[in-house]
Amino acid sequence: MKQLYLIGILVMCIWACSSTKSNSNQSNGQVTRDSIKTIDNDTVRIANEEVEYEIIIIEPGFNTWLQSTARPEGFYTQSFLEGRNIQYVTAWNQRVLQPQVYNPSLYEMQINYSPGIDYGYDVNYKLYNYFIYFQLKYKQQLTGIVPRI
Repeated sequence: MKQLYLIGILVMCIWACSSTKSNSNQSNGQVTRDSIKTIDNDTVRIANEEVEYEIIIIEPGFNTWLQSTARPEGFYTQSFLEGRNIQYVTAWNQRVLQPQVYNPSLYEMQINYSPGIDYGYDVNYKLYNYFIYFQLKYKQQLTGIVPRI
């Protein structure tokens, strides 16, 4: 438990540093391939100025897992990923709102994901795979769907 607490603090410190870096990485507000990239080794930043969203995934080992273990891009359809992400985000946000029931160091922040917005394939792919990675790593099950690769 102590180790999990220290990892949480480390993640928050990295996130704080990354948030200042992310502002300097944006050029003129256009979406480019550079706006979806890896910062450091374990931080993945996905941004789109047109839809005004940004996802920063800070999880030690996630980027390595994504490249080595996750199904390759194109394996799933975007509609499949969107459907699963809606379910996972809903379950995640419910757990964030119940810190007395679920570990607040695992479920720290709500995720703002709207079904009516087209976030694109890359965002949905990485978000979906983060949920799979999270469930496998921390032995959690967000929905009735058993996470597997």
